[in-house]
Amino acid sequence: PFLPPSAPLKGSVVLGVVGAASGSLSYLRGWKRAQWWDGALTFWDDFTQDGALDSSAPSAMPVGSLAVSETVPAGGEVQVTFLIAWHFPNRTPQRCGWSAVEGKEKEVVGNYYAKRFKDAWDVSTHVSRELTSLEARSRRFFEDLESSTLPPVVLDAALSNLSTLVTNTTFRTADGEFHGFEGCNEHSGCCYGSCTHVWNYEQATAFVFPRFARSLRESEFLRNTMENGLMGFRSYLPDGEKIWERAAADGQMGCLMRLYREWQLSGDTDWLRRLWPQAKRALEFAWITNGWDGDRDGVMEGVQHNTYDIEFYGPNPLSGIMYLGALRAGEEMARAVGDSEAASEYRRLFERGRDWISKNLFNGEYYIQKVVPRPPDQIAEGLSLGMGAANTLTPDYQMGAACLTDQLLGQFVAHVAGLGYLVDEAQVHKALESVFRYNFKPNLSDHECVQRTYALNDEAGVLIASYPQGKRPAIPFPYYAEVWTGVEYHFAAHLIYEGMLKEGLTVVEGARLRHDGERRNPWNEPECGYHYARAMSSWGVLVALSGFHYSGVERQLTLVPRLQQEKFRTFWSAPSGWGILARTIEGRRQEVTAEVHEGKLAMARLVVSQAGNRAGKKVMAKLGDQALPATLRDEAARHVITLDREIQIVPGQPLQV
Repeated sequence: PFLPPSAPLKGSVVLGVVGAASGSLSYLRGWKRAQWWDGALTFWDDFTQDGALDSSAPSAMPVGSLAVSETVPAGGEVQVTFLIAWHFPNRTPQRCGWSAVEGKEKEVVGNYYAKRFKDAWDVSTHVSRELTSLEARSRRFFEDLESSTLPPVVLDAALSNLSTLVTNTTFRTADGEFHGFEGCNEHSGCCYGSCTHVWNYEQATAFVFPRFARSLRESEFLRNTMENGLMGFRSYLPDGEKIWERAAADGQMGCLMRLYREWQLSGDTDWLRRLWPQAKRALEFAWITNGWDGDRDGVMEGVQHNTYDIEFYGPNPLSGIMYLGALRAGEEMARAVGDSEAASEYRRLFERGRDWISKNLFNGEYYIQKVVPRPPDQIAEGLSLGMGAANTLTPDYQMGAACLTDQLLGQFVAHVAGLGYLVDEAQVHKALESVFRYNFKPNLSDHECVQRTYALNDEAGVLIASYPQGKRPAIPFPYYAEVWTGVEYHFAAHLIYEGMLKEGLTVVEGARLRHDGERRNPWNEPECGYHYARAMSSWGVLVALSGFHYSGVERQLTLVPRLQQEKFRTFWSAPSGWGILARTIEGRRQEVTAEVHEGKLAMARLVVSQAGNRAGKKVMAKLGDQALPATLRDEAARHVITLDREIQIVPGQPLQV
């Protein structure tokens, strides 16, 4: 009560109990205010005297207690539901650890939940009233996931990292917009700004909380991209009032691929048109004088700030292949909005860059960097952060001949988005084999790392990079010897996309064994801060292994399971809903069922892998009890089933084919 109305700590908390029998509840409004442990001691004396609390005692300090008396029969059980609710509407950038526009560090940006509820009592009333429904929906979500025939370790990795979205790593401001630190510390967030090159990796928001993913894309393109196309890779609060004047090559190109992903999943071309002008600027920013691709040849030769917090000088696979993905995404989006001239140019640059990278960066085993020094006057404004090389003519902190686990991050994102191969397919497969051979360590006891330690001793892990040919620079890029789960998961998912299931699952198992509840917290995978956002790349493993892909633009559902199971079942989710996909194979007969358990799913075409590479002969389909005319054709070892009309799958009305 003594705090001013706008103070960040001004709020309310409720400690409550639901459904307690009359006369069973007792409470202390406040513990005794005194020195040392007097408050705890007097509470304990009161409680242990008769199992109840003296509810007539005056409130003395802001620590209260509830006690419920119940009789437990022999061999029986009793459940008591307690609620803790809070309501703190006055979030400020300064209080939560987010950099602000000058002079607005203490401005209230708020919390979205405070717009829905007036105080903690309102929250607790709502929760107690809706608890049965809320729990039922949550349990249905979990049970659908658990019912999948995917390996438990994959489900564990995907589900456990969803918890990051309910930690202080993420939040929604009063306007409803979603924001994320990289991670969080004990008293504030860690590394503010919805950092593009870290949030590049996660796949959870797009598939499970698509409103959050779209909010991030709108922030990146509509509020944090300059007229010349420079996208600040961190954002300030209040969002949109000032743009951070530094760009990250991998982050900016990744945002374009993720914009394509969000458009495809949602099918919302009007939304794409609204963001397209700024997206086009962001892509073509690569072409500025002394920029990433200043000579406009499809290859990033310039100075490229990246997720390792330094700049790479010259062509490298991390930014270079992300650029190819952005060009492909740009081509498809440009055609969709009627910008055929831009689409043709993006295609030209993609093909030229793809050929150059395949010929010049692939060393027979994996992709490497060609270090190209730059004088300071040939580095465009906004490309260097000052955390990398001090001498740009002899730059330190380069990857050079490293076997980088992230070298094909762009290709992984392209697979998730449905953009196809960005570089030679055989080279991709060979590079992944090399990364697994050189960077996966089944036992880290002999591994040397003077940097941060997230895996050690007898644990398994994937190194950020290695130098198998012995050509490590004297001062390589930071973090190269570390192990990050966010990188491990996308690498594992990519192995699975390329058919290397055993290797992919081995990587996931190593990461989850390190977070098994005994060695480390299973719901907290740290990097720069706890509950690190990058680790939500684990959802990509589920997507890859299930073989699920959905295009809301084409109303096409694809199911190509990587597991060879006669009875296959997997969870699916998209912006419009979620549910279960099942496939049963009996001899030459194959049956696919698509169920929606919440929301809906629009579909005009279904693509499934052939059973035993057998061509299809005929197809039958029905929605609920209603027969659906459909046609069948085979294409590249897949059955393509086209319905005679677009349908909406809703709860209780499954599609069976």
